[in-house]
Amino acid sequence: MSAEAEEVAHDTVEAAVRAQLAKAFGGVRGIIEAAVPTIAFTLSWIVTEDLKLSLIVSISLAVVLLLVRIVQRSTPQFVINSLIGIAIGAFFASRTGDAKDYFLPGILWNAGYSLAMLLSIVTRWPVVGFLIGSVTGDPTAWHKDAGIVRLCTKLTWMLLIPCVVRVAVQLPVWLFGGGDEAVAALGFAKIVMGWPLQVAALGAMLWLLGRGRTPIKPVAPA
Repeated sequence: MSAEAEEVAHDTVEAAVRAQLAKAFGGVRGIIEAAVPTIAFTLSWIVTEDLKLSLIVSISLAVVLLLVRIVQRSTPQFVINSLIGIAIGAFFASRTGDAKDYFLPGILWNAGYSLAMLLSIVTRWPVVGFLIGSVTGDPTAWHKDAGIVRLCTKLTWMLLIPCVVRVAVQLPVWLFGGGDEAVAALGFAKIVMGWPLQVAALGAMLWLLGRGRTPIKPVAPA
C-alpha cells in the first residue's frame, strides 16, 4: 500500500498510530512467540541446572517457531527478532558460564530503549511521531503541529514506562542475585513484565487514542 493510499485509510492521527502499533507489536501471536523460548529456558534450567541443554531447548523452540512461520508463509519478522535476542543472550551466558547472563541483553536493551525514548521526549521529537511520518510519507511534517507533538509525547511516555519498570526490577536481581533463585526470578520477571506489561501499555495507548480525532494534514508534494 502506498503512503497516499494508507493516508486515505487512516484519516486521523489516532487511526494511523493504532494501525502502526498493531504492526509493531505483532499481535497476540507475536507476543506468544517472544515469550515461549524464555519460558522454555527458565523451566529447563530450574529442572536440569544444565546451561548448555537449556540454551539448546530455547534456541530450538525459536527455530521451530520460525519454520512454522515460513511454512505458513506468514511474516517471520517477530520470530527472527526474538531469535536474535535469544542468540545474543545465549552468547553472553555461554561465555561467562552463568545462566543469569542469558537475561542481560534484554535488560541492556530496555535501558537503552528507555534512554532513547526519554531523549526524544526531552527534545520534543517523541518517537511515536515517526509512526505518523511513516503513514504520511513525510517523516517530520507531524512536528509542525503542537497538538500532535503533545499527543505523541503522551504515547511515548506510555511506551517508556514498561521499559523503565523492567530495568528497575530485573537489574538489581542480575547484579546481586545468585544461583537458581536469580535465574528463576529473572525468568519469571521477564515473562510477567514482557507481554503483560506491553499489553497494558498498548491498552492505555488505545484508550487515549480512542478519545480524540486529530486530522492528518495532507503533506504538500515536494
